[in-house]
Amino acid sequence: MSIPSLDVGMIWRREALLLACLLTAAAIIGLLVGAFWPCLLLAGGLYLGMHMLHAYQLHRWLVAERGRLPNGFGIWQEIFAELYRLKQRNRQRKKRLNNIVQEFRASTAALPDGVVVLDRLGRIVWLNQAAGVLLTLRNPQDIGQRIVNLLRMPGFVRFVNQGAEQISELEATLPNNDQSTILLRLIPYGNQQQLLMARDISAQKQLDTMRRDFVANASHELRTPLTVLRGYLDMMHEDSAEQAALAQWRKPIVEMVAQARRMDHIIASLLELARLESEGAQQEQTRVDMPELIHTQAAQLRATAAVEHDYQLEIDEALLLYGRSEQLQSIVANLLANAIRYTGANGRIRVAWWQDEQGAHLSVTDNGIGIKTALIPRLTERFYRADAARDTDSGGIGLGLAIVRHCLEHHEAELSINSSPGRGSSFVCSFPLPRTMTRASA
Repeated sequence: MSIPSLDVGMIWRREALLLACLLTAAAIIGLLVGAFWPCLLLAGGLYLGMHMLHAYQLHRWLVAERGRLPNGFGIWQEIFAELYRLKQRNRQRKKRLNNIVQEFRASTAALPDGVVVLDRLGRIVWLNQAAGVLLTLRNPQDIGQRIVNLLRMPGFVRFVNQGAEQISELEATLPNNDQSTILLRLIPYGNQQQLLMARDISAQKQLDTMRRDFVANASHELRTPLTVLRGYLDMMHEDSAEQAALAQWRKPIVEMVAQARRMDHIIASLLELARLESEGAQQEQTRVDMPELIHTQAAQLRATAAVEHDYQLEIDEALLLYGRSEQLQSIVANLLANAIRYTGANGRIRVAWWQDEQGAHLSVTDNGIGIKTALIPRLTERFYRADAARDTDSGGIGLGLAIVRHCLEHHEAELSINSSPGRGSSFVCSFPLPRTMTRASA
């Protein structure tokens, strides 16, 4: 059809004119033959019959959804023409959508990661070839099946239910292949649909294990010769203070002693990091007296600090925590050591331990040199230092906050950092509410 689209008002005016002409002609013929009303009724019936015929043709075409639209007459000609145009537009839109779907499926099929589309009930709508290989799913046999009925892994049902509202991740080992580790990522989208993405991270986990083993073994092997060197350097340091012949070597010896101690501290920190990474979160945990731990660490570091500071302790003495004492001690010691290291003489250091409706919180705040905001996200990376020259002079090695992060992960806790240059820094550790308890309830 190539009938042009007309103005709606013009169409109805033309239809009204057609009806008026038909009734007028019928009236004239009726007057001439002496049958006015029968002729008028006959004209009205013919007009109504025409509409009934076109309505029948339209209904038949809609039910069949195929074939060519009739040409029609009068207003029906424009109705059929408009329906034809709508059909053409829908056909073009459907073709574009189909092309998009085909491109999406072709692109996801080429991905090395597995992709599974789930509906709101967790049933498989579509999956690519990689998903079939990684998750041992069959296409098309498993289409329409619930994913939790096909992948029977610990925690997977809870993982799928949580992913219905937010993006979540799960590392899992498949039942039929315990040598491979799969990272599952569930992304909600659309009308309560979910996109399950699977990636084989076995090689990455193996590399991480090799890296941890190498660091631990290297650090362990370096510790013995370093202990011997430190022993001889300490002897030479004492002799240089007593013997005039060694006076000229006193300054180099002092520097070597300081660097040996620094290297020993680095090795100890690397060994602690390797231990934290290998232990994981599944460890024996007990009730920890956090107020006593904080007071003890603050007193020890205050006694060994090179300069004086104003210490303010605001501790909830009744608030205890369920966790690992040595890791919590490492958290407090590292945060306090950083505050002391980067706060000038007579600076202010505030330590607070309290609880609110969110959980328990440990904060260490100072008015020291501060950190640029852009550098804060990288502070917990191992060996990262905001100012390498400054940290070397102050004894920092860039491992303290990395240790803190690992210890917090083992306690389902989070670290937030607020800082600005010249205004100091604030480190807040937030522990979940289920880990808290009071002395009365313990």
